[in-house]
Parts: sequence; structure tokens; C-alpha cells
Amino acid sequence: MYRTAITEMPVKEKVASIKAKENYTQIEEMPETYKNAVIAVEDRRFYLHNGVDVIAISRAILNDIKARALIEGGSTITQQLAKNIYFTQKKELTRKIAEIFMAFELEKACSKDEILELYLNTSYFGDGYYCVGDAAQGYFGKKPSEMTLYESTLLAGIPNAPSVYAPTKNPDLATQRQRQVLEKMVECGYLTEDNAISVMAEAEEFLKES
Repeated sequence: MYRTAITEMPVKEKVASIKAKENYTQIEEMPETYKNAVIAVEDRRFYLHNGVDVIAISRAILNDIKARALIEGGSTITQQLAKNIYFTQKKELTRKIAEIFMAFELEKACSKDEILELYLNTSYFGDGYYCVGDAAQGYFGKKPSEMTLYESTLLAGIPNAPSVYAPTKNPDLATQRQRQVLEKMVECGYLTEDNAISVMAEAEEFLKES
């Protein structure tokens, strides 16, 4: 599966085709708080691993065993990018293995910032938005660079389950997910507890008004 995919479209060609798309957003155009929120909730060791995080996978397996269900995947941002641009979203072992090989290929061909940039330009954010630029415009009427801390942390939580966390569909669940994002940011040192409390107060006020 990996060999077929990379033969049909080598990484450099795939990356070039993605960057050529309309509304592609450069990493420099995204707020630091947004990037930090994504890393905190999706892959806190993103800048430390080589595409696959053995620690995260081990933790996910342990939690799955405890829960007797597949509740945690352990996929890195690089693996998720590989899935987004080369494979289907269907959960199957062969795809997961191919995804790992492709993650290593992506790490060799791209810088970490480039991988994060590509990931945020190929993720689905619900409501028909397939990149951060479209999502920021669609949900907030703004460019990504103009997003506030509240908007950044709300948007960061959506790709995990777009049909569930899209704020236009389930504002209550979107807010619950945003709370998880904020908690992860505090754990990682990206945000103070006071900042997180302030954002949640803003989120609760929005829920009351909606």
C-alpha cells in the first residue's frame, strides 16, 4: 500500500500539489496560540519524534486495554498527514502500517514546521471546510492570522471528530472539546490556568447567547 502510493505520487510532488491549492495558509500566517493548541491536543512530542511516537503508542495501547475498547490511537501529526494525503480514513491494520512508513518518508522530505503546515491545510474541520483557511473564514469570518485565543482553541479541537465537534452542529460538544484543548495547553505549559479559565468563561457566554 505504501509502495503503491509513493510510486503513484512521490512526496515532493504531493507536497507541491497541496501548496498550489487555493487558500493554502503558510505557517507564519497562523497564530502561535493556534499552533500550540494543535500540538498540545494532537501530538505534544511533535518536535521530538521522527514521525512515530513510541511513547504515545505505548500509552494508547495501555489505555485501550484498560478500557477494553479502541479509545486512543497514538498517531502523530505526521502520521495523520500521511493518512490525509495518501490513504483513506478507514481503520485497518494494513493502512496503519503503510501510514507509519509514509510518516518516515514525510519526515525525511519535510521540516517539522512544513509538516505541521501541510497537516493544517489538509485536515477536515467540518461543514465542508478542508483546510484551516476555509475553516477560519467559514466559522469566524476571518483569516487564520486574525483568530483570537478563543477561536484558535475552538478550531484546534475540531479535526479529531469534525462531525461531532463542528460548532455549528454541536456547540455544547465543541465547547467540551475546547475545554480538553485548554487543559492540554496548560499541561504543556503553553497557557496559564488563568488564561484557560478566561477562555472557558468566554465559551460559556457564547453558549448562553446561541
